[in-house]
Amino acid sequence: MSTVTELLQPVEFDLETLVSDLRNLIGAKHPILQAAAEHLFSAGGKRIRPGIVLLISRALSEQGQLSARHRRLAEITELIHTASLVHDDVVDEASTRRGVATVHSRFNSRVAVLAGDFLFAQASWHLANLDDLNVVKLLSRVIMDLADGEVKQGLYKYDSDQTLETYLEKSYCKTASLIANSSEAAGVLSGQSNNNLKSLNFFGKQLGLAFQVVDDILDFTGSDLQLGKPAASDLASGYLTAPALFALEDSPHLAGLIEREFSNNGDLDNAMDIVRNSNAIPRTRKLAETFAREAAEAIKWLPESPSKKALLGLPDFVLGRLY
Repeated sequence: MSTVTELLQPVEFDLETLVSDLRNLIGAKHPILQAAAEHLFSAGGKRIRPGIVLLISRALSEQGQLSARHRRLAEITELIHTASLVHDDVVDEASTRRGVATVHSRFNSRVAVLAGDFLFAQASWHLANLDDLNVVKLLSRVIMDLADGEVKQGLYKYDSDQTLETYLEKSYCKTASLIANSSEAAGVLSGQSNNNLKSLNFFGKQLGLAFQVVDDILDFTGSDLQLGKPAASDLASGYLTAPALFALEDSPHLAGLIEREFSNNGDLDNAMDIVRNSNAIPRTRKLAETFAREAAEAIKWLPESPSKKALLGLPDFVLGRLY
């Protein structure tokens, strides 16, 4: 079982360059935004999303070389991801992320919202400067999806009638859209055929969904340390994910606990026990395995290279977080 660092090894130096380039991109024009951004870059994220863009770009390049536009696309992907995390933390009122104080808890919510907006605006500006309308459309769509996913998540709080389809749409918007569309954009910049672009998008979509579904399992089975946030926090906040939705099919009692927003003493623990003692976790694991398998199948056509090997290792890495 490879670690992320091992999988991203073919683009290790590219990612180091990416972080220093991002610092320069954000610039020191706004000291408080600079402080917010610095803070995000020092939080030690795994950089999986720009890593995927760089791996696909290298896998599609005949000499395995990266163009400046591919590098910029990876930077834009990380800017969008980081901006979404800043806003997410404000909406969720999270005080830490990966053990580091969030921007709004360090400054305040107003600064955090502005810092997120600033990063989205930076991403849009650099996106426009790539001068490729198709790439602009793909990544603008991501910014729309992220907001859409956040709104959907809020609308369906404590709603025990929502469907698995609604959950997957929200998961696509919040997690998979960025990976799907930036993977396709890397193909666009490499001049790939429509069929290849579709399969790159599908790879990113299924990998992103597998990632989200695994995350949602860990909310029930993982430790605070493993998650980088308190366990059971999604359920406590009224966000119903696949394990809860599957458990609801067999347990009407769970619906009652959710509808009253876990207001009685012991409600949340009771709900967690119902989910853990049902067949919901194994069913959700099967769902994640299906998505991961489909992601790997979608990129079999890539020419053999260390980058392709790393990309094929990602679905297994995502599933490996469960064991």
